[in-house]
Amino acid sequence: MADHVRIKKLGDLMVEVSPEIPVDMVNVTVSGITADSRQVTPGMLFVAVRGGSSDGHHYIQEAVKRGCVAVLAAEDVPAIDCDVPVITVPDTRSAMGYLAAAFYDFPAREMTMIGITGTNGKTTSSYILEKFIQEAGGIPGVVGTINIRYLDVILEAMLTTPEAMEIHRQLRLMADHGVTHVVMEVSSHGLEQERVNAILFDVALFTNLSRDHLDFHGSMESYFAAKKRLFANHMNDTGTAVVVLSQSVTGGNGDWGKRLAEFLLEKTRLKVVTCGIQYGDVRALKYSFSLEGTSAEIISNDTVFSIETPLVGAFNLENVLGCITCGLVLGYGMESMQPTLATLESIPGRLERVKVVQDDNEPVLRDVFVDYAHTPEALQHVLQTIRSLNPDRLVVVFGCGGDRDRGKRPLMGEVAGRLSDVCLVTSDNPRSESPQEILNDIETGLQGISAVKIDSTRLSRNPSLRGYDIIESRRDAIKRAIEVSRPGDVILICGKGHESYQIKRSGRIFFDDRQEARKQLERIRQAA
Repeated sequence: MADHVRIKKLGDLMVEVSPEIPVDMVNVTVSGITADSRQVTPGMLFVAVRGGSSDGHHYIQEAVKRGCVAVLAAEDVPAIDCDVPVITVPDTRSAMGYLAAAFYDFPAREMTMIGITGTNGKTTSSYILEKFIQEAGGIPGVVGTINIRYLDVILEAMLTTPEAMEIHRQLRLMADHGVTHVVMEVSSHGLEQERVNAILFDVALFTNLSRDHLDFHGSMESYFAAKKRLFANHMNDTGTAVVVLSQSVTGGNGDWGKRLAEFLLEKTRLKVVTCGIQYGDVRALKYSFSLEGTSAEIISNDTVFSIETPLVGAFNLENVLGCITCGLVLGYGMESMQPTLATLESIPGRLERVKVVQDDNEPVLRDVFVDYAHTPEALQHVLQTIRSLNPDRLVVVFGCGGDRDRGKRPLMGEVAGRLSDVCLVTSDNPRSESPQEILNDIETGLQGISAVKIDSTRLSRNPSLRGYDIIESRRDAIKRAIEVSRPGDVILICGKGHESYQIKRSGRIFFDDRQEARKQLERIRQAA
């Protein structure tokens, strides 16, 4: 069933926002809702929203000229004189989610809603849960960082959590196509900006929390408060919160999973189920890791079962435990989840191995992985994972994005310098910033641990060489890493993962870490 033109009465749209609107406005017909005056077409409701750089109230007259039939404005603005009805509410941004839900007939209520929040692991978890739902006979839809997908529909995602109108439009399409379960990555920005208003989740998973987005939130406490909103404000009364208790932190102010579980048990009526490698209602008794995957024995309610998965490392085992726990909450048996975990395909840009086609008798060229890690803790986790597998050398290529939290740059430099043998610092998405200034910030962290700057071209001649080099061109840095490595080394390319672009001051250009690495591996193969 295709998306189609919808017509709603203003009174019906406002039922959960401002139910007592003037009688003469109740039957005004609305063909669409937007907060962007440039997108107004005749028949639309224009919602004046205050943004970070502009205020929609300044564009009301433009929206009227373009044909809007009514305006929703904030109560604290001066009286507005225009030719269409104006309704005022305390918070127009908050109202958008409820308006969007009503416009699309509250589609979330027709499906089982599963939300995932946390700094890292959301995308990996969404792929695992999608497979669990399919194996159990459900029809999953996913709203996530990489894309929006259901059945044979795949749409590129512009935001991890889309704006309210787009979320509910996609949910309406999913419901109309028979989707039974929706897995949604719920970002802190999406929660803070109330994009998921009018959605109540049946299950919500908290993966972890570490430094990220502090340019937006200002502090870790504010960041944590944004994440808590998913559980405090957006859960069904009968919903279940699944909280991962990370093994890397066992107490103190940074133990965000433990703090969240305690908050939920004290302040809400939600059912709370915890999980983790060492702690939780569902946990690992034994586990082992290799470059080929993970094996573990899991205990839940005194029942022990074994799992195997091609996903690598402790952080991925935490993701798996979170998803197993969600699956158990949803009523899935381990007999369906075990084979699904064993046959998982690599998840785009999440410790994704890069290979070229080889004959069976050809030696492995290099072990090359691409990962999305772009925070200090995520980088630490993935480097520790590879380090624990004892490669001859661990070579990491990474950078930091421009126009984002500058404070994490030296932290990432310190982590990379401490845990890798060779660190090639390069450009990520510099955006409007000077790439060199970003590299300088990262180098500060390397210098802080007395890392040695080296000429990386010498690495193939001197395998004992350790240190860092700075190569601004990401293409050249990837080429250098693979050129100077040897069989037995592991090359880890971090920061962009699944992304197929770079954002520079001049705009967006095509660039895919996996494609670049594959080119270099093919060159080595042909030269052998």
